[in-house]
Amino acid sequence: MAKPNILLIYTGGTIGMVKDFETNTLKAFNFDNLLVRIPEIKQLDCNISTHSFEEPIDSSNMNPKYWLQIAEVIEGNYATVDGFVVLHGSDTMSYTASALSFMLENLSKPVIFTGSQLPIGDLRTDAKENLITAIQIASLQESGAPQIKEVCLYFEYKLYRANRTTKINAEHFEAFASLNYPELAVSGVHLKVFSVNLLENNESGTFFVHKNMCPEIAVLKLYPGITEAVVKAVLNAPNIKGVVLETYGAGNAPTLKWFVDLLETALIKGIRVVNVTQCSGGSVIMGHYETSMHLQKIGLISGGDITFEAAITKMMYLLSKKLSKEDFKTQFEKSIKGELTASFL
Repeated sequence: MAKPNILLIYTGGTIGMVKDFETNTLKAFNFDNLLVRIPEIKQLDCNISTHSFEEPIDSSNMNPKYWLQIAEVIEGNYATVDGFVVLHGSDTMSYTASALSFMLENLSKPVIFTGSQLPIGDLRTDAKENLITAIQIASLQESGAPQIKEVCLYFEYKLYRANRTTKINAEHFEAFASLNYPELAVSGVHLKVFSVNLLENNESGTFFVHKNMCPEIAVLKLYPGITEAVVKAVLNAPNIKGVVLETYGAGNAPTLKWFVDLLETALIKGIRVVNVTQCSGGSVIMGHYETSMHLQKIGLISGGDITFEAAITKMMYLLSKKLSKEDFKTQFEKSIKGELTASFL
């Protein structure tokens, strides 16, 4: 059986940095010389090619323009490559990986995001293990076809569904968590894949990239004492087409008349408002408490147990489709790429 072909896409981030010990600064290294830095890669049973962004992008500068560039690299190599590993800065990795999960339509190959907390040249780096195992996972085959057929994120011995992840720690190697969905695989002495957790690939169409994302959205995070002026400023921001409303607990919010009136006015104007919880885990269940019944009554969209990162990127994806109010609500409240748990809907 032929070895799988894996494309390594370096976009930027700590994982691709080496320290100049004379100046004590970090600089990107040439991924064409990957074997020099990580000779263990030669032991992997796959063929590896690399593609690097001309200018590495710090993850703080990541935006939909770069998401499209990543997607187009995958598109341009899709016919000849069996799996993709995307190296990305950890700060916004969950956003980019979630976005790609929606943009890559009819995906039937693995796209594994990874990165590191320490540079690849650091003595105590986590980069080597993350990179080697991500490549190994992207190479997994069953009956001559990829075992994993979705966008994932691998970090510190665990493989997650990308659109279920959130970065939870800036210092620990275990930087990411998927609080509402179990791991897809765990790397220990053996690499164990939990097939029952993998996304069922029922998409029989031809692979293509959804290239339009609508960035004209806003975020309104509630806090005790939030003022009418603040809420009004967010909801009346120019050209806003959607708002992600971060509420308390299971989707609760103030019952003040001015607050409800402002939301209702935004809905009448055609702005899509999605209710997501501020909690890292758990779900919005509108109507469960009296302090969310008014949101349900005026027609807010329930985000269920979606992550904040997936809510942002799914909204960009759906808004670009120019759906009717009813169709947008229907599409947002159902799982498209495994980003929601059906029992919470």
